[in-house]
Amino acid sequence: MGDAPRLTFAVPEPRSGGSVSEPRSAGSLLDPRSGGSVPEPRSGGSAPRAVGPAIAACRRCGGRGVWYRTAQGRWIMIEPGELASAAVPAGSRWQLVGDGTVVRSGSAAPSDRCRVGHADVCAAGPEPVGSPVLLALWRGHARRIA
Repeated sequence: MGDAPRLTFAVPEPRSGGSVSEPRSAGSLLDPRSGGSVPEPRSGGSAPRAVGPAIAACRRCGGRGVWYRTAQGRWIMIEPGELASAAVPAGSRWQLVGDGTVVRSGSAAPSDRCRVGHADVCAAGPEPVGSPVLLALWRGHARRIA
């Protein structure tokens, strides 16, 4: 078996003279770009407290993931690494775009790569059906909590 690709994540530094503020209230995060509040996620791990992607562990299964902001302003935990898009069901594909957000990508060329949301493979949830790749990721998380 070959070595898995190694991922590195860069967390942008605050702009000069600025700082990343703490949340205004217990249930929200301050969005440094717009100054508005970002609601805390309802499942998975804790939302990032800094600008850019943040590595975290799922509270339910212990699986590692990276928190990314969606184009709609929500936060989603994405599994580390990329997979061949052809092996992942269309509803489970995510793409990292240039501004550091993630968007759903339904259709894809066979040579494309995608990422998977942790909710699709969280061992605290039901076993995924119809995708051997998602099932393998789910079983990896299930071994951790067994």
